[in-house]
Amino acid sequence: MANKELKGRVSARLGAIQESATLAVDAKAKALKAEGKPVIGFGAGEPNFPTPDFIVEAAVEAARDPKNHKYTPAKGLPELRQAIAEKTLRDSGVTVDPNNIIVTNGGKQAVYQAFASIIDDGDEVILPAPYWTTYPEAIRLCGGIPVEVLAGSDQEYKVSVAQLDAALSDKTKALLVCSPSNPTGAVYSEDELRAIGEWALANGIWVITDEIYEHLVYTGKQQYILNVVPELADQTIVVNGVAKTYAMTGWRVGWMYGPADVIKAAANFQSHATSNVANVSQRAALAALTGDQQVVAKMKEAFDHRRKTIVAMLRDIPGFEVPEPTGAFYVFPNVTQVLGKTIAGRIAHTTSELATLILEEAEVAVVPGEAFGAPGYLRLSYALSDDDLVAGIERLQKLFA
Repeated sequence: MANKELKGRVSARLGAIQESATLAVDAKAKALKAEGKPVIGFGAGEPNFPTPDFIVEAAVEAARDPKNHKYTPAKGLPELRQAIAEKTLRDSGVTVDPNNIIVTNGGKQAVYQAFASIIDDGDEVILPAPYWTTYPEAIRLCGGIPVEVLAGSDQEYKVSVAQLDAALSDKTKALLVCSPSNPTGAVYSEDELRAIGEWALANGIWVITDEIYEHLVYTGKQQYILNVVPELADQTIVVNGVAKTYAMTGWRVGWMYGPADVIKAAANFQSHATSNVANVSQRAALAALTGDQQVVAKMKEAFDHRRKTIVAMLRDIPGFEVPEPTGAFYVFPNVTQVLGKTIAGRIAHTTSELATLILEEAEVAVVPGEAFGAPGYLRLSYALSDDDLVAGIERLQKLFA
């Protein structure tokens, strides 16, 4: 008897998800390196520094303690949630109840759970572009519809209230805010955040704000939307983590906080999805938040030096328009003037084609703007060593000379 044919192998929802473009570029660069090719990767947003020693030592000690070999509350260790609350007050001036904090498996889980906790099928989320590649996929996974609003280099990559008004509909449920920005390095000012926050308040719109790069602001002071517009507290979810600030990308510790009812729903979801974050990683994060913060200042100083170097060197390349990033560790040049021109005997008509050309001809990995909802741009991370940074940009200078 013949077997009955399956109705479908992969769900439509998962089948529609695109691979993370930044991780794909990083994987390709690493694969080429493994083949012996001297590829220099500007793709991944990952500090090249090792995790500070005192954090690693806290993890080693935690691994030896049998209490960390067991389950803990799905929301996270009480000590860590308390430390996150204290850190939030210290850094942003925002008071948060530790009971309304969830420790997550990295910032990505926090982002997904933030959308999952408030989005229903057909809800629209206003998504300023250029955006981090995970945002639209997380929105769609929750049944939502991303409504992209592009702010190009002429706007310093920052959306205006007029643009938000134009994107608003009766289906709008939320607005995503990311400052400092991945992929552009743009940082919203206090006045800009106030205008956006007051707009969300007036229109009854949820705000999901990603503050993962909060400690990497090089000019001026980091602003927090809940500090600027505290009335938003009942309709705002904040996501954050230790990955970028403490060079802990592989430890997978993030968090989210917000109104009690939303956090309760997200905590119930996490209890079924992943339960608690690995206890050793939580103990490491606790050490990071409560330990000597001078390590943060030292890494920031190194990033700032690289930022100035990469901007100056990219501006020497004909056809590259390079706004100065003031936060995070990315630069996002406008390269539309390069498209359609002959480079190394080849012509790239899109930035996707240009990124391929650069990888094959100069052995430099960059991420095309299409991945961030912004064709015509490239993203380069300067979270790599000084020597690799200079050598990589010199290859680009030679390629485009």
